[in-house]
Amino acid sequence: MDAARASTSDAASSSPTFSFYSAFHNYPLVSAVVAFAVAQSAKLLTTWYKENRWDAKQLVGSGGMPSSHSATVTALAAAIGFQEGFGASTFATAMILAGVVMYDALGVRLHAGRQAEVLNQIVYELPAEHPLADTRPLRELLGHTPPQVFAGAVLGVFIAITGHLINKAGSQV
Repeated sequence: MDAARASTSDAASSSPTFSFYSAFHNYPLVSAVVAFAVAQSAKLLTTWYKENRWDAKQLVGSGGMPSSHSATVTALAAAIGFQEGFGASTFATAMILAGVVMYDALGVRLHAGRQAEVLNQIVYELPAEHPLADTRPLRELLGHTPPQVFAGAVLGVFIAITGHLINKAGSQV
């Protein structure tokens, strides 16, 4: 009975498990996270440049230039393409995901933000005695314009290429 437990224990210890160390060496994951962080940081800097003020909400908010959604999914797809090959089914899956996310950012979320802007204006113009006059405003900056999505996609590809070159240089050492 002890031999059976030992063989089961050996099998369990040799099976692949998630570790934070392996996550930091997952090139597609690191590329996507770095692309997201760079895009969100760029929004903070863009706000400072345009409005001469720091707005920490830009680090976690949606909308704005560049699209962090586009940067993230494009970096992921490109990194998977470099790692697995651009003919791999995982690359195809990532590209479809990227397309859906960018389409959503351009379409549904952009128009939802515009509708929120109109609704906020209507509520703002209500008389003070109206039951909805004290309604908290809806978030208006939800989606992205085509240039914002394009800039995010370019940023994502750039980060994936940079990561690929660093990965390649590290493996040659």
